[in-house]
Amino acid sequence: MELPTLILVTRDTVLKQQILAHFKKTFHLIICSTLEDCLANCQEQDIDSILVDLRFLISGGHQEDHLLERIETTAPETELIMLTEEECPEILERRAACSKLHHIKGFASEAELLLDIDSLLSPEEEVLVSETMSLNTASHAAPSTGTSSSAGKAGGSQRHQAGDEVHLESDSTILHGITRRFETNSHEMKIMLNELEIAAQHDVTVLLIGETGAGKTYLSRLIHEVSPRRDEPFLNVACGALPNDLIESELFGHVRGAFTSAHADKEGKFLAAGRGTILLDEIDVLGPEQQVKLLRVIETGEFEPIGSNKTHVNQARLVVASNMDLQPLVEQGKFRPDLYYRLNMLKFDVLPLRRRKSDIITLAHGFVKQMSTKHQIVIEHIDDAFLDALHSYPWPGNVRELENVIRRAVIYCRDGILRKENLPSHILMGQVGPTNDPSVVLGHQKQNDSERLGDQVAVTEKELIEQALFKNNYSRTNTAKTLGISRVTLYNKMKKYGMSTKK
Repeated sequence: MELPTLILVTRDTVLKQQILAHFKKTFHLIICSTLEDCLANCQEQDIDSILVDLRFLISGGHQEDHLLERIETTAPETELIMLTEEECPEILERRAACSKLHHIKGFASEAELLLDIDSLLSPEEEVLVSETMSLNTASHAAPSTGTSSSAGKAGGSQRHQAGDEVHLESDSTILHGITRRFETNSHEMKIMLNELEIAAQHDVTVLLIGETGAGKTYLSRLIHEVSPRRDEPFLNVACGALPNDLIESELFGHVRGAFTSAHADKEGKFLAAGRGTILLDEIDVLGPEQQVKLLRVIETGEFEPIGSNKTHVNQARLVVASNMDLQPLVEQGKFRPDLYYRLNMLKFDVLPLRRRKSDIITLAHGFVKQMSTKHQIVIEHIDDAFLDALHSYPWPGNVRELENVIRRAVIYCRDGILRKENLPSHILMGQVGPTNDPSVVLGHQKQNDSERLGDQVAVTEKELIEQALFKNNYSRTNTAKTLGISRVTLYNKMKKYGMSTKK
């Protein structure tokens, strides 16, 4: 399919690189340094969207206003976005107020800017999509976390039989790799994905914090795939699975005779990775000496194999991950403060699934398609009760637990219809397994109590709104009626809790 055309008008090389990296798979990009060049392109061909960077004007904006008017006249159907500083020339303010031009004034971060541009370049109104979702056909990219095939888009709106007409909202953010993709409807995760995509383009160490099963390993591989290192090796070192006396040898290597069992030279991961990417998972288990050596590698790239005096230079990117926040370990004296501050500079929190409930149904559809293909079991329909049970469970095991539950449900499905009876009993009974978050069990018990009393009481107002949106297929009008509030009140509360307010 031919990609829509986007013209970027800017002299900012950093912005140009970010736009190229972010939109290269969704738009055919044309880069112009002046509005005159942009106008010439509009006169020669059809343009779908234009992003004009006018942040660093020397003049009062009169010439730019004149050219914008000519562009609007030449390409009246083209989506036009103007980016300015917070203090915008008055003539450009009037241009934005008196035309359909979209105006972005200043931005807190590059990620926020990309998110704003995403929302403007995506359809804002719900569209009717007729799509045949044959769940037993092969999936192009098997989702493992935060991801889905095209059939799994738009969260709860897909509570229908395959082949039905469904209303889908273009409300998700997707980060594409070579073999995988990460899709989310969560506002917090959208910002994180945009910032992560920017970080992936640079030679910087990335820290991922998240619960077990939340998707840290999957995201690490995705970082590698969207980075310039994508054609180099990706190596995963599970630090928690290695004895302390073997971690250094695994990372830095050793020479023959360095210790009793060292019968031959061994190349460590830092050498084996070359110019690729190394994931150091469960970084919190490293001892003090190993932390010192790791800090040296991060700051200078230098290390020596055990028993060797020869200094090597690491050329690989480091992604480090932990299922617990490192700051308490620093306060307890178990983690070096200098290493903590070095890693914390580019820290990304991977939210647990219970804090991004809008992703559960998207993921479930993707996993159903994946598992039905893998096990050659035809799934023609998914009952609403099945999806409701998935949505109400807090998922202490996160995405990995959801994947395994869907696998089990598909295997035990005999008539092509997934029903709640296909789910494990602990999901149906709300029996939450082990978790580090004590609020999970408490919150779920309260929800069960409210169901017995016939109330719609939720642990938090945000969760209540999320559940109501889900049950009403994300219709703002019906959700407001269900909650007994006005649409304006619903909109304000969604904005307050960082939930998408696109209509």
